[in-house]
Amino acid sequence: MMIYDSKPWLKSYDPDVSPEIEITDNSLIERFNRVRQQLGDHTAFQFLDVTMTYESLMESADCFARCLADHNLKKGDVVAINLPNTPQYLIALIGTLKAGCVISGLSPMLTPKEMIYQLNDCKAKALITLDAIFEKRLTKIAEDVPDLKLIFPTGLLDFLPKYKQILARLFKRVPSGQISDLPDKKIISFKESLYLYPPNAPELDITQSDPCFLQYTGGTTGKPKGAVLTHGNAMANMFQFEDWAKMEWGKELICSGFPMFHAAGLTIATMSICFGCLQILIPDPRDTKRISRECAKFHPTFMANVPTLYLLLLQDPEFKKLDFSNLRVCMSAAAPFPVESMKQFEEIIGPGKIAELYGMTETGPVQTMNPYKGHKKPGSVGLPLQSTLIRIVDLVDGNTPVPIGEEGEIIVSGPQVMKGYFNKPEETAKALREYDGRIWMHTGDIGRMDEDGYVYIVDRAKDMINVGGFKVFSREVEEEIYAHPAVEHCAIIGIVNPDRPETEVVKLVIQKSLEYKDKPDEVIKEEILQLARERLSPYKIPKIFDFIEEIPLTHVGKVNKKALR
Repeated sequence: MMIYDSKPWLKSYDPDVSPEIEITDNSLIERFNRVRQQLGDHTAFQFLDVTMTYESLMESADCFARCLADHNLKKGDVVAINLPNTPQYLIALIGTLKAGCVISGLSPMLTPKEMIYQLNDCKAKALITLDAIFEKRLTKIAEDVPDLKLIFPTGLLDFLPKYKQILARLFKRVPSGQISDLPDKKIISFKESLYLYPPNAPELDITQSDPCFLQYTGGTTGKPKGAVLTHGNAMANMFQFEDWAKMEWGKELICSGFPMFHAAGLTIATMSICFGCLQILIPDPRDTKRISRECAKFHPTFMANVPTLYLLLLQDPEFKKLDFSNLRVCMSAAAPFPVESMKQFEEIIGPGKIAELYGMTETGPVQTMNPYKGHKKPGSVGLPLQSTLIRIVDLVDGNTPVPIGEEGEIIVSGPQVMKGYFNKPEETAKALREYDGRIWMHTGDIGRMDEDGYVYIVDRAKDMINVGGFKVFSREVEEEIYAHPAVEHCAIIGIVNPDRPETEVVKLVIQKSLEYKDKPDEVIKEEILQLARERLSPYKIPKIFDFIEEIPLTHVGKVNKKALR
């Protein structure tokens, strides 16, 4: 225990990073108001060549906050935002918080059944959604979401000039939908709410302990759970990152493919506002051509994406030609970045610019990150952030710290750790436990820490495979398989051994890269087996191969192993 509590990671911090942070704002609203006062004339975002200053953004948010208040939404009520990355999301984000309400991100890709579950579980009183989703899904589920009383439909291109909207609709390039009345629901056009209500947000007493986000976990096991994050949690991550990466007020330009309905995207959007950054809004993160064009035009100082998106950008010839001299760091999160692929990407953007980090919805979300200036260790997710403690504990008892370098469950304690799961006391008690006077989040991730304090994710506990009593960590095997150029995406999963049902065998699912599409599966299989025999113990070598056209991904680009199982 004393090894971890002595904070061995501090010696690896950049010299100008403080070991502790002090949260000086009472709420995100206080920070938003300061940005408005000091950087009101700065550009807040760029969306398909449309821009808005921070003054205009905050004024629109004030109108939306007044609309919510005038329709009897109170402090603590939940507002669900069901949009891609658009200006409407930013306005709704700020306006919802100014009204004292809590934001819950709702993926536009959810099925009607999934929408019903999340809207009812969080007891959402209001919803901002696309007109296309309104027509295709909401009209069918309206009677199944009784708490939902107020709906704000909006068009994807509502903030574009009229001629662009007409052209888009003429060529049917953007989905849209018809709005109709729904029983027991008030329907207000989102755009109209910004004109029909005055820019007069309610004056409320909002503190660090008040909830601001109710973000749902990925739901890769069981049903998603809503993690309650407070203004203090969100600001902790903001102050940590501000000191860690030396963010300059009003001078940074952020390009992120993370959707704002995801914890990472929401945090990046919120931090960007709090630092007065210019955000490039990417409505479709898989549109790598647009990302390349935006990077060519604006030269971002920060990028943030999942490794999958970076790998897609590697295939874009235009991206490889760009000037990345302004780029300070590329943050990579939500999935492991294969080391060989990372080297290829840094050949384009510059050495040492990729910083892998580690987080989860329940921890604000960021808890570790590689140093901004110092040594970035390939394969590591970096060092615990300021004011954050991490221990690696025994997998069986979940409490006893293991020696440095040994594998165990990662547990985290810090100011960014959630308040709990919404209306799920039993789940909260399992995840948040008290040791030595501190609350610790049990992540369910298996990892280790080296003597310099760098953390390595070995696997998710649920992804560990039992082969005849031997532990096989899927991430370790996948890392080696990715070294073969035929592999675009791969996933290691365990399936029941037909000869010994109490154990598993290793199955490898592969999506071939474009240049290897025509090469026979059997030839690639033999080449991968030869590579595996050279690099892996016999029990770790895949026994079953499955070549598929496209590996399923989650909405943020992680391999969806639940679907593969």
